Amino acid sequence: MRLPAVLSARDLPIAELQAARLDGELFAIDECFSPIDEVEQRQHRAASLAALVPGRLIAEQHSAAWVYGALDSAPAHHEFCADTRARVRPTATGRFSLREVVIDADDFTEIGGMGVTTPLRTVIDLARFCTEFGEGEREIVRELMAYGRFGFTECVVALNRRRNLPGKRQAIARLGGLGQPPVTR
Repeated sequence: MRLPAVLSARDLPIAELQAARLDGELFAIDECFSPIDEVEQRQHRAASLAALVPGRLIAEQHSAAWVYGALDSAPAHHEFCADTRARVRPTATGRFSLREVVIDADDFTEIGGMGVTTPLRTVIDLARFCTEFGEGEREIVRELMAYGRFGFTECVVALNRRRNLPGKRQAIARLGGLGQPPVTR
């Protein structure tokens, strides 16, 4: 019998999963594990999130960037959203935060059993909501743009589809400054 590609505490007790990791049979993917003959891909990262949260949630911002491979390791604090019509009560824990948002069907996709914002929506949300938008965030955004094969113009078009969008001007200013590498001396 072949093991599933991603194992969580739902599959085996955490002590057994940790022991198998120490024995070299599994490797960690965030809070889950995968057999060593698997190559970690976006569906594994998404499935590890799906094992931890209810099905109506959507990975966003840094968590979505991690799923797409724009971050090397899982963020310490995962970010999720839910459609305002999904009737999910926003809560926050030490490891997760949840926001209710207006989200269209084309703003997210399913990967590994987990809803994940598209690269375009992820870029726009990072540009709108990151308290600091330093070189690390700019590099994440560049990688997502390359992965999704879109640029500044597509971001502006998507931002302008919605009226009265909080953080729109800030996002356009942040994304407009991506074309130039940082000045070093």
